[in-house]
Amino acid sequence: MTAAASEPHTILGDESFMSADDLRHYMQELEQAKLSKELEAMSREDKARAALVKTLSTPLDLTPEVLGQIAQNLVSKMKVAAQRGETEIMVMRFPNTLCTDKGRAINNAEEGWPETLTGRPRQAFELWRDHLRPGHYKLKAMVVDWPNGMPGDIGFFLSWA
Repeated sequence: MTAAASEPHTILGDESFMSADDLRHYMQELEQAKLSKELEAMSREDKARAALVKTLSTPLDLTPEVLGQIAQNLVSKMKVAAQRGETEIMVMRFPNTLCTDKGRAINNAEEGWPETLTGRPRQAFELWRDHLRPGHYKLKAMVVDWPNGMPGDIGFFLSWA
């Protein structure tokens, strides 16, 4: 065995080659760094989701000014959709934890699904019921994503078709 072969890094021409053990260790470090970044991202997502749930759990004080802002925003979105030839828009998306049954009644299109709503989603439904339904607008609620095959976020869709 030559002296070069017994060294941890073998010199081949002008290039230094890592040993197989060094290369495996390097790959493990890369994988650990990747997993660490993914865990950090998941932690940030979990924190953001918890903050969103907390915000949406608290009903708005529906002053005339707040109702005016909601109406103005909604009319603007509806006009843009109508200009594109669309007859439906998503007006709200929220975590299924804002339903007392985590969206089961909505997913199964059960008649009493609005009774499962809490917080701002409940308020949104009531605004539709009291102000938009008389104008023949329709509201559809459905599960809009399925993380790990389970119901995730719920979407409210307002239509005028």
